[in-house]
Amino acid sequence: MPLAIAMNSPGGPETMQLVDLPVTEPGPGQARIRQSISGVNFVDIYIRSGLYPRPPGQTILGFEGAGIVDAIGPDVEGLKVGDRVAYVGHPLGSYAEMRTLPASRLIKLPDGVNERLAGSSMLRGLTAQMLLHKVHPVQPGEWILVHAAAGGVGQIVTRWAKRLGANVIATVGSEAKAEFAYEAGADTVLLHTSEDWVEETRRIADRRGVHFAIDGIGGAMLSQTLAAVRPFGMVASLGQPAGPIPPIEIEELTAPRAIALSRPSVLVYANDPDLYRQGAEILMTELQAGLINPIGAEYTLKDAAIAHADLEAGRTTASVVLTM
Repeated sequence: MPLAIAMNSPGGPETMQLVDLPVTEPGPGQARIRQSISGVNFVDIYIRSGLYPRPPGQTILGFEGAGIVDAIGPDVEGLKVGDRVAYVGHPLGSYAEMRTLPASRLIKLPDGVNERLAGSSMLRGLTAQMLLHKVHPVQPGEWILVHAAAGGVGQIVTRWAKRLGANVIATVGSEAKAEFAYEAGADTVLLHTSEDWVEETRRIADRRGVHFAIDGIGGAMLSQTLAAVRPFGMVASLGQPAGPIPPIEIEELTAPRAIALSRPSVLVYANDPDLYRQGAEILMTELQAGLINPIGAEYTLKDAAIAHADLEAGRTTASVVLTM
């Protein structure tokens, strides 16, 4: 029987257990895939820990993966057994060797994009596409601030923003991680633990601040990030590995700042069929054209708990994946 990682109650990594998974036949509009890779993301940790509610009846974690179509149900068009596919979004269940899910969720992989690249890029890549094309359509010459730039989302956003002609100021939590941000193409890398990073960011960005700031840290960082943005700029708040975000008073966004604050969700984005297909198509085109999304840490499926512990503790950079 195929194996999967299941959890029955919120808690630490120890709540995740290796289980046998019954093979289900695909129903109308469904396809079954034999997976080769699954992404591991902070949203998985949020659900495992109980910070985000777990959908009723779903015990297997994971929102993204890739593999080969193993069987298709009735009323499925555009797919056949043997197709290479990737996906991101609901329902949960990518921590598994095999799974059945809506065929509409599956994206056929073009030539030049393998399962390993696609399965580790769907969530982060669609997040980058959403941020740089939908939340704030980036223009050449603009200044972009990317927090946690050594991480999976930070690296792909930095690489993509540079391909769009933006200037990228990256922040990292340690000197050791700065090289990863520079390798991704950042023009300047600052330590977000330093006392003067906000002032230095504003100085570098024409002494006015950045046009767009992406905060994937959370906690008390968001309030500081607001101060690094120029008037009529935009801040996108993504996740909160540093802890809950204190309330933001509306006055913090008004004069003299006059900035916008967004809390975008890639899973909500992926639930819109049109946005999902359009975003995935753009992502695949970029991956074909050479957009790099390096894998920083790789674990076998049975070691998913170790992967969670390492990601949660900040011991990883770039993408984190499980292999089947």
